[in-house]
Amino acid sequence: MTVSVFSAHQADAILTRAVTNGQMRAAVLFARIGDHVHHKSFGDAKSVDASFLLGSITKPIAIAALMTLFDQGKFGLDDLVKRYVPEFHGDRKDRVTIRHLLTHVSGLPDQLPDNAHLRRSHAPLMEFVNGTMRVPLRFEPGSKYEYSSMAILLASEIAQRISGIEFREFVARVVLQPLGMVHSAFGTGQLQPDDMMPCQVEFGAIESGGGSADSRGWDWNSSYWRNLGAPWGGAQASAKDVAIFLEEFLHPTGKILRPEVAKLMIQNHNPVGLVPRGLGLDVGMNDVFHEVSIKTFGHTGSTGTIAWADPERDCVCVVLTTLPADATQEHPRQLVSRCIAAC
Repeated sequence: MTVSVFSAHQADAILTRAVTNGQMRAAVLFARIGDHVHHKSFGDAKSVDASFLLGSITKPIAIAALMTLFDQGKFGLDDLVKRYVPEFHGDRKDRVTIRHLLTHVSGLPDQLPDNAHLRRSHAPLMEFVNGTMRVPLRFEPGSKYEYSSMAILLASEIAQRISGIEFREFVARVVLQPLGMVHSAFGTGQLQPDDMMPCQVEFGAIESGGGSADSRGWDWNSSYWRNLGAPWGGAQASAKDVAIFLEEFLHPTGKILRPEVAKLMIQNHNPVGLVPRGLGLDVGMNDVFHEVSIKTFGHTGSTGTIAWADPERDCVCVVLTTLPADATQEHPRQLVSRCIAAC
């Protein structure tokens, strides 16, 4: 099966229209079905290699780095978090496992109550980690699903403590470099200013300042946020690099994880009755748009990004844009995804 000329034309037309009418400033589309690849840039993205702020697509990349340590036998998924982070203890925290962190059932909140203050004061990542140690759990671990960026942060702290390597560097060593993701970085890394597409922060999410004037020093476009490399949303990458990452789970090569560990990441780990989740990955993406199979995995990002792979159809689709997800109900990333999925 290939991406039909008609479907590629439709997808291109959606993004071209969004750029032409001023809704969106830049986008890059990468789609592969079978042996056929379609790759194109739009608007201010003068090259298909332009890097976009991924938002939460950062999470599965961060967790893949952590899972390289699992692959080496350095931890178990059902190990208690406090074994590796002793400061995380007391009350229900003593029952939180690493698997709970990776599948959003730990009880930790999405963002810290003082998130805006921390960002406004240009706090280092360790201050967010310390806040995560202190914040009360919202429910009994494993009993409920609640999306949690801070759970991913804590999982990344575990990776840093086990490896002894600063997390941004660790991700580069064990994921980005082995896969040849040369247009990607946690933080700015080797990326040049002209390589990085600025977000349309006037439509930004609440946790990023929501486009308010006083958030300019810490919003998605600020040097503070771009350099922080937050494990829950601060990676920057090109569309092809994200596709390369997804391909490693669709057709594992063993470059970063043994195939059986890669497959483990795209299996549901939550009990019946809770939202299905893989390890750092969304495995219920047919609920996001119904044109894909139940086996489809990937992630979305509040910065206006989406990346998914459908094993049943041997298909990968990555749509990176500068238009935040909440800017419109019919976001072009969704329209393009449906177009590619339906071909």
